Amino acid sequence: MRLISILITAILVNIVAVFSARGQVNRSDESTLISSSAAKKEKPKVIIVAGAAGTTEYQADFARCADFWRQACSKANVEYVVIGQDEVEGPNDCDILRQTLGNEPKETDTALWLVFIGHGTFDSRTAKFNLRGPDLSAQDLAEWLKPFSRPLAVINTTSSSAPFLNKLSGENRVIITATKSGYELNYTRFGQYFADAITDPHADIDKDGQTSLLEAFLAASHQVAEFYSAAGRLATEHSLLDDNGDGLGTPADWFLGIRPVQRARDNAELDGYRAHQFNLIFSETESKMTPQMRSERDRIELEVMNLRDKKEKLTEEEYFAELEKLLYKMAQIYEQIDNTSENTNQMP
Repeated sequence: MRLISILITAILVNIVAVFSARGQVNRSDESTLISSSAAKKEKPKVIIVAGAAGTTEYQADFARCADFWRQACSKANVEYVVIGQDEVEGPNDCDILRQTLGNEPKETDTALWLVFIGHGTFDSRTAKFNLRGPDLSAQDLAEWLKPFSRPLAVINTTSSSAPFLNKLSGENRVIITATKSGYELNYTRFGQYFADAITDPHADIDKDGQTSLLEAFLAASHQVAEFYSAAGRLATEHSLLDDNGDGLGTPADWFLGIRPVQRARDNAELDGYRAHQFNLIFSETESKMTPQMRSERDRIELEVMNLRDKKEKLTEEEYFAELEKLLYKMAQIYEQIDNTSENTNQMP
């Protein structure tokens, strides 16, 4: 993935060149991919939920954060919906969210992002997101998301948000919370930093021309830590990211650059690889892919990273033989993009 080192990227480029020169790419293998000229280049859908503010001060903060997300979605030219800022008429905000999710496609290769801005609560058993009218519990949201097999990103920027990670974690999902437990009850600043980072090119750590969910998470988390350090205050929020489905989460300070380097005591799998494949604004190369092509590329990238993690258990010959197979498959995808672009440019 974009987590692959410069060396591996160079190998990939060479493989593409070699296969193109030899004419050895198996076209029958490419039949499983849909060309960009034959498929709609769908983009992520973003649902922004602004919660009950409680005070004028918080209302201004939450409105500013929601505006950041509006601007980000407009910049990315993606469809978005904002819940919680219109005058309440008819269904309450909780019902509107449930209905909105019910109308969303459940099986597609395009990602659905849910962003929660506001306050949260936790009573030692149930975590809730505060809305105008009935609050939204982590259990309710988990139930509403059960039918979804499409890629999901849930970004809960509220206090007491950590239990949402445990409830929502699953395959093909990225769950981000502003806190590491339900008992971190104070107002969180993570959401504002995150909304700003998601389109900030300075947050693009690996310089691939796009800022991923992982990179925005890391940037926002570091800014939160700097805020408390500069203020000489004890930090009351510690963000977590989960994208491997184990419901445990990984903190930002366990990463070196964009690679998780610190291991849990029980040697649990770390997070970050899948989150780095979620982007709101695509790079030039990424924008040429269809959702189907991107999904296949992402699958191969994850295999590469998993192979890299178990490198020490393999002989050098075994490692590079398996790596070559995976990069060959990836080369086919990128060659298809190049061929499609050339054909498009040659059209009268």
